[in-house]
Amino acid sequence: PGESKNEAAMSELVPEPRQKPVVPMKPMGINASLLGYIGIDTIIEQMRKKTMKTGFDFNIMVVGQSGLGKSTLVNTLFKSQVSRKSSGWNREEKIPKTVEIKAIGHVIEEGGVKMKLTVIDTPGFGDQINNENCWEPIEKYINEQYEKFLKEEVNIARKKRIPDTRVHCCLYFISPTGHSLRPLDLEFMKHLSKVVNIIPVIAKADTMTLEEKTEFKQRVRKELEVNGIEFYPQKEFDEDLEDKTENDKIRQESMPFAVVGSDKEYQVNGKRVLGRKTPWGIIEVENLSHCEFALLRDFVIRTHLQDLKEVTHNIHYETYRAKRLNDNGGLPPMTVETEENHESNL
Repeated sequence: PGESKNEAAMSELVPEPRQKPVVPMKPMGINASLLGYIGIDTIIEQMRKKTMKTGFDFNIMVVGQSGLGKSTLVNTLFKSQVSRKSSGWNREEKIPKTVEIKAIGHVIEEGGVKMKLTVIDTPGFGDQINNENCWEPIEKYINEQYEKFLKEEVNIARKKRIPDTRVHCCLYFISPTGHSLRPLDLEFMKHLSKVVNIIPVIAKADTMTLEEKTEFKQRVRKELEVNGIEFYPQKEFDEDLEDKTENDKIRQESMPFAVVGSDKEYQVNGKRVLGRKTPWGIIEVENLSHCEFALLRDFVIRTHLQDLKEVTHNIHYETYRAKRLNDNGGLPPMTVETEENHESNL
């Protein structure tokens, strides 16, 4: 009887066999049809309203020798008086001995969309007898804007929206010689293409015949390729096949843009057009058969403006940021100013 009691107690302690876990059902497909309207499609409208309130920033730099029409082209590009020339500068002023960076800010509004546009001019570039290392002040200015953004970013109590003064686009003006690029052009683009989006532009293209223009464009493209100079849009940053196809066409056919700028209007066939008057007729700035200004405007403003900003932030700024943080053990060096800010933040 004692043994039978022990056996009964042991049988009570033996756990029951567990049931096998239920295999979960396969998740529904991503393209599953909804049973009713939810309102996911309003996300885009929500984003649009928020960004409309905030506004947009765009910082464009123009570089090139004096007399190539940089100020005029920028005014033509935005159909407004936004250049250094139209902001009180006169021709009697002496050309600075070294490159002097001048930034002029404007707020442009079109169709309810506000954009804070900053035009950064570089008077004095390439105008001296000795132009050795004349790109250094420009490179320094671009890096200073990255540094300013980085310092704001690493602050303990940082601003909700950090002011963006980084250079998103650099229009480099090439002289319409019809021969080849100058050593100065190659050196500048070689140094600066690593820190900013460079778009090469052939200035005053109306001084060349159609055949000369085509040959010069091909020669410039060849020289840039031989010297390993990457201009925007860079091949390695194409995100998908559609972008690659579109950008390949721009790289192989349009670059560098041969442009003509003018802020004067003339009457042509009953229409008011922007153009340049010559003894043999009027060169229409926005006419594709006359020059490629319309292609440049569409490229910079209508199709690639947001991408220029994203490449600046995700590629050029990130490269600078990683290098600075790595060189300084994770944080920028503390100056007297940053120490005071740090204490006030605490």
